[in-house]
Amino acid sequence: MRVMKFGGTSVADAPAVERLIGIVKAARERDQAAAQEAGSGIGPVVVVSALGGATDRLLGIAKAAQAGDVSQATQQLYELLERHAAMAETLTSGSRREALLDAIRGEISGLIGLVRALAVLKDVSPRSKDAMAAAGELMSSRLVAAALEETGVPAAWMDARRAIITDGEHTRALPLTEETNARLAERVQPLIAAGRVPVLGGFVGATSDGITTTLGRGGSDYSAAIVGAGLGASEIEIWTDVDGMLTADPRVVPTPRLVPRLTFEEASELAYFGAKVLHPSTILPAVTHDIPVRIINSRRPESPGTLIARAPADGPRSGLVAIACKRHVTVINITSSRMLMAYGFLRRLFEVFERFRTAVDVVTTSEVSVSVTIDDQSQLDVIVEALSAFAEVTCERDMAIVCLVGENLGSDAGAFGKMLEALDGVPLRMVSQAALRRNVTFVLRQADVAEAMNRLHAAFFETVEAAAEPARSL
Repeated sequence: MRVMKFGGTSVADAPAVERLIGIVKAARERDQAAAQEAGSGIGPVVVVSALGGATDRLLGIAKAAQAGDVSQATQQLYELLERHAAMAETLTSGSRREALLDAIRGEISGLIGLVRALAVLKDVSPRSKDAMAAAGELMSSRLVAAALEETGVPAAWMDARRAIITDGEHTRALPLTEETNARLAERVQPLIAAGRVPVLGGFVGATSDGITTTLGRGGSDYSAAIVGAGLGASEIEIWTDVDGMLTADPRVVPTPRLVPRLTFEEASELAYFGAKVLHPSTILPAVTHDIPVRIINSRRPESPGTLIARAPADGPRSGLVAIACKRHVTVINITSSRMLMAYGFLRRLFEVFERFRTAVDVVTTSEVSVSVTIDDQSQLDVIVEALSAFAEVTCERDMAIVCLVGENLGSDAGAFGKMLEALDGVPLRMVSQAALRRNVTFVLRQADVAEAMNRLHAAFFETVEAAAEPARSL
């Protein structure tokens, strides 16, 4: 049994959902023989994101409500209703259509009530933000389940809040593994055993008390991995709008190439440092349960995509596999002469970041200073204030990280020199290489990212054999 996750572009409109239906039907046909031999249902489990752009729209509606603009917020909700209703009209019919429209109208009606309450309070709490944002996945998953049923696929909508149990950290909740696995076994596994196709919204969960939570932006990938791990899936498929993981971001480098295979570790590094195809947390449940993850283009399902697994199928290898970039980074410089030979200084420093729940990406040190990068600036002012109690602190905004990733990258004695040669003349703020020699990171001005990425890509990838076809982005 496989888990198939479809992103926002893969459910953006009626033709996209029709492609999804074809992909799911083909998967069921491929898995039919194996399922009969095992004496079990065939699935798959389908996890979907909100319609493309819907989550941003919902968060914008919350801001409008906070500003007291009930009219604008309500108008935008009705526009979302019309978008979902138009797709329902195209993809379903009869009583199924009426039931779907009633459910969508119910979601929008609840959000209108929330908008009015937020306008009175003039405040949007993290809990309210989750309630607003979650509606996108709840509506899209209902829509996809009904569309699948309309074409004869025995789909069953499952409210993700009844299956993914999380802590209470709103807007970035963490799943409670034991509780979630128990719910999946209780509510989703019987549907698969009966030959049904469960359809869940990604990104969404709930506390054990039933309060709606979300897993953070991009969390639909994470949801798919959680479900796959909990159900013992044979593979997790991430269906998106590119052919797979690419050697660089196609919005920055015009001719990136497809990376056919990655290790879990390489994929984790690339996702964390900005590769948009995969959410950084996706790999974690897959690694724990050794479940392969495949990234495939929903507009080109015949493309083999990228396979992410514990070891490459073609055996050990070394060298650079891809380049990623992360923008909107801030460098924090912490300087103290008391740091010299003083044990406990770094512990005290990093306790500040722990206290304010802010992750550090890159760290460099000298005799009397430490420089770190963060991409979450929400707690920057209080972090600087806390650090200033025992050190001098300065910040550099509008910075970026460029990360080069590959297993045993350090075994290529000339690779680092080649990188520096390619970046000649580009001002570098920080340079770091991991002890495991899996990545090299450069911190530089955000304005220099495009030039740096294109130079590096040309140096490492554009000298490959001319027959290699650049991956296509649709």
